Amino acid sequence: MKKSKNEKLDILFIGTALIDSIIKGFDPKPISASGYRAESGSLCIGGEAVNGAITAAKLKMNTGILCSLGQDNAGDMIINELGNHGVITDHIIRSQEHPTPVTTMFVSEDGSRKSITNHSHMYNFHPEQYPQIIKNAKAIVLGSLFRAPFNEPEVIKSVLNMAKKENTLIFADTKLPNFKALSLDDIKESLPIIDYITPNEDEAKYYTGKTNPAEMADVFLSYGIKNVIIKLGEKGCFFKNRERSICLKAYNIDAKDATGAGDSFVAGFASDLLLNNNLDPALRFANACGAICTTAIGAGTALKSRDQVLRFIKDADNHYN
Repeated sequence: MKKSKNEKLDILFIGTALIDSIIKGFDPKPISASGYRAESGSLCIGGEAVNGAITAAKLKMNTGILCSLGQDNAGDMIINELGNHGVITDHIIRSQEHPTPVTTMFVSEDGSRKSITNHSHMYNFHPEQYPQIIKNAKAIVLGSLFRAPFNEPEVIKSVLNMAKKENTLIFADTKLPNFKALSLDDIKESLPIIDYITPNEDEAKYYTGKTNPAEMADVFLSYGIKNVIIKLGEKGCFFKNRERSICLKAYNIDAKDATGAGDSFVAGFASDLLLNNNLDPALRFANACGAICTTAIGAGTALKSRDQVLRFIKDADNHYN
């Protein structure tokens, strides 16, 4: 049964929606004057908000998304796939002026990746113009702090203040800038409103100038952010607030593609925290979501359900005990 857009959401994901054109095993040696080979090529829906929303919906959360898509086939593909997973898509903005972004991604054998963006990724739609949608969620996830639409200080401030007035739990995932650069100082008025910020290691280094996870976290905390989680990839994750710190090792898995792993981590953490209100198991659950995501090509391929994640954690515990 289709969920109502007026039903209270567990989580609203706000941010980028796009198509990932994923090229795995690219061979830079040409086979002709203009021809190259790769192991495989695939089209997958992606973007921080899309990846997170699909993961949260798979984890049994009532999930919505606020993003902008073009009036094109790529946008139709994204909406259809979101709907197939039970994500409420009524609030998606369709524009005839701005095409749906398409990202080309080159994935190496170890799962690491490089991406190519274009001007369609620059469009800064205005989520602050949709207050009722934002107010209708128990939690919001800013999928791409420091990138459109959250590379404008006033947009960030407006959205966070709306959520704060409703006592909404606020998660902010970060990205390195692509077209417009902001620093922590540029948005220092908004940072104390954030409950959890979740940069990966490279992003934390960039924004704090530090190389040690504890020191990185201290910089974020000094701006008034309540809780910091630094995603460390194959090294796990590091959590710190003003009371305690936690270092979790990564699960031992055969990584094939890290695309969307950070988004799955955040969605898993937010989902489990909302369900159980317990930090430690939520971090372990998030770690497992990120790990599972890397075991197949494409951001939304490997992770299937909450039960799958719980079995993964149980099997890992049995293996190491």
